[in-house]
Amino acid sequence: MPRLTQRRPARRHAVVAALTERMPGRFSAELGLTLAPNRPNDLFLWFLAALLYGTRISGTIVAHTHLEFVRRGLVTPKKILKTGWDGLVVVLDAGGYVRYDFKTATKLLEVMRHLVDQYHGDLNKLHQAATDARDLENRLKALGKGIGGVTVQIFLRELRDMWPKARPELSHLAVLAAKDLRMLSPAAARRGGSQVEALMTLWNERERKNKTFSDFEAALVRLGRDYCRRRWQSCPMREYCGRARRFNGNRTTAP
Repeated sequence: MPRLTQRRPARRHAVVAALTERMPGRFSAELGLTLAPNRPNDLFLWFLAALLYGTRISGTIVAHTHLEFVRRGLVTPKKILKTGWDGLVVVLDAGGYVRYDFKTATKLLEVMRHLVDQYHGDLNKLHQAATDARDLENRLKALGKGIGGVTVQIFLRELRDMWPKARPELSHLAVLAAKDLRMLSPAAARRGGSQVEALMTLWNERERKNKTFSDFEAALVRLGRDYCRRRWQSCPMREYCGRARRFNGNRTTAP
C-alpha cells in the first residue's frame, strides 16, 4: 500500500473524501438545525446544545434532552428564564440529564440572564461586539461560570463558515484522528494554530458539494471519539490509519 505523504496529495484527498462519506458531519445538523445568519433561533438552539454537550455526558442523552427543550417550546433565552429553576430540572430529567440536572439548571438561568441583559438574547450581537477571536471566546465564557473552553470550542467550531471571528483551536479528538490518518505532520500536530490552517488548506484544495470544513472537522471529532481512542481495529477508516499499519506491519494484534 503506498504511503500517505505530502508528496502524494491525491492520496490525502482520497482520505478526506472517504472520511466525509463514512462519518457524519456537523452535530448541529444531526439535531435538525441549520446554522445561518438569518436563522437566529437555530443558532441559539445550537448554543443550548453546546452547553449540554460541555459536561461529561453521552451524546445520546444530550440529543434527548435537547429535544425536550424544543418539544416544550423552550427555544429562546426568555422562555428558558420564564420556566424557572424547578421547571428546568423537570425538563433535564425528562431528557435523561439527571446526573447534572441541578447544576445545569442553575447554569442555564445565569447564562440566559446575561445573554438577555447584555446582548438582548441575540448571539449574533455578541459576535458583533467582539473585537477578535479571543474576545469572542472570552465573551462567551463570561456569560456564566459553567462555560469553559470545551463548551466554547464545541459551539464555535461549527460556526467557522458563518462567523469570521469563530476560530477555535482543534479539539484534541480531531487532532488525534488527523494524526492517525496522517493529515498532520508531527510538527503541525504540536502547534495549535497551524493545526487548523493545515487542515483548512487540505480541505480547500478540492471543492466538495454540500459539505463544509465544519463537516470535515466534526467527522474528525467523531472518529477520534468513537474509534481512535479505543476501537481502532473496527474503525471505518482503518485502511488509511497509520496506527493500524504499524500494528499490521509488526504482526501484532491488540486486545
